[in-house]
Amino acid sequence: MKRISAIHFAAALIFAGAVSVDAADTVNTQGPAVRVEKLADGLEHPWAVEALPDGAYLVTERPGRLRIIRNGELSDPIVNVPKVSARGQGGLMDLALAPDFATSRKLYFTAAMADRQGSGTKAFSATLSKDDKTLEAVTPIFSMRRFTSSNIHYGSRIAISGDGSLFISVGDRGDRKRSQDWQDNAGSIIHINPDGSIPADNPFKDSGKGLPEIWSKGHRNPQGIAFDAKDGKLYTVEHGARGGDEINQPEAGKNYGWPIITYGRDYSGAEIGEGTAKEGLEQPLQYWDPSIAPGALAVYRGAMFPEWDGDFLVAALKFQLLSRMQRDESGAFVTEERLFKGEYGRIRDVVVAPDGALLMVTDENNGALLRISRAQARNG
Repeated sequence: MKRISAIHFAAALIFAGAVSVDAADTVNTQGPAVRVEKLADGLEHPWAVEALPDGAYLVTERPGRLRIIRNGELSDPIVNVPKVSARGQGGLMDLALAPDFATSRKLYFTAAMADRQGSGTKAFSATLSKDDKTLEAVTPIFSMRRFTSSNIHYGSRIAISGDGSLFISVGDRGDRKRSQDWQDNAGSIIHINPDGSIPADNPFKDSGKGLPEIWSKGHRNPQGIAFDAKDGKLYTVEHGARGGDEINQPEAGKNYGWPIITYGRDYSGAEIGEGTAKEGLEQPLQYWDPSIAPGALAVYRGAMFPEWDGDFLVAALKFQLLSRMQRDESGAFVTEERLFKGEYGRIRDVVVAPDGALLMVTDENNGALLRISRAQARNG
C-alpha cells in the first residue's frame, strides 16, 4: 500500500454535517445517512464493547468493571474481574470474544496490573458464567516482563487471527528506548496462542534474538489493532507524539521505527530521533499531522454499509470523531471522512456488529454506548 503525505491527505477531508445529541439522531454522510442511537449511558470511561450472540452487549469500564447492557439496562458489575491498576491511562481495557464464544463462553481481556515494581499490561482468558454474572477460570496468558512506575502508554488492544491465536498491542510505557529493545516487550505487537504459549511462526521463537512472544517492534502506543477479514492482513493504528499518529501493517520481525523515525515532534516542539526515514525501518501506510489521538480500529466488511466495504474506521479522542478512511483499488488511502466531530465525546472503541452496524463507546466520566445503523429512507 502506498503512503500518502499528510498534507495531500488533509486536502481530501470530507466532513459530515453537525447533529444534535438526542436519543437517536440522523446524520448525513458522504454516502448514506446514518442513525445514531444511544443504547446506554452512565458508564465510567468505557474502553471496549463486544456484541453477544443473544443481542446484548459486553462493555469494559476502565476503573475495573465489566458489565452487560441488555434492552437498555446496565447490569451490576460482573463478579471476579481481577483488581486492576486504574491510574493514569491504565485500568481494565480491551475485550475480545473467542470465535466459539456462543458455545464455550470464553473471552479475553487486557488490563493494567500492578506489582511492587509498578504496573504493566497483562492479558487474561476467562469464561463468562451461563447466568452472565461471574467470570470463571480467569487465567493470565501474557504479562509484560518489566513493570514500571509509569502510568501511560499501555497499548492493550487484542485482535484474534483466523487460526485463533491472539495479537496484543503493547505501548512503550512512556520510555521510548524500550521500543527498540528486542529483549523488552514494551513497544511491541505480541503474538501468542489462546493458552499463552508461543506460536510456531513467531520470528524469535527459538533464536534468542528477541523475546519469543514478540511479533514486531518500534511501536509507540498502538491502541487500535484489527484484521481485514477479506485478506487476513493485520493492521494497527497508534498514537504519535505531537503529530505522527500512524497506520501500520505489522509483519513478523519488522521494526516500525519509533523513536528513531517519526512524523511527529516532541510536545515541546523539539525533533525526535533521526528524521522520517531510515534504512531497515518500516514506513507507515499513513500518518496524521496534526494528531487525532486514535483509539480503536476496525476494517469494515459488514452488510449494512456496502459503500464502506474495505474502509478503515478509526476512533479518535482528540477531535471526538470517527475517521472513515477510503482506499483505492491498490489499497492506498485516498479520502478521509470525519464523522460526528465534537458531538458525542471522546470515541474510544469502534467495532462492527454482526448485522453490520457500528458500535462505539465514548471515553467520558458519563460514557455511552452508541449504535450507528443505516437511516431509513423517507417516502415521498
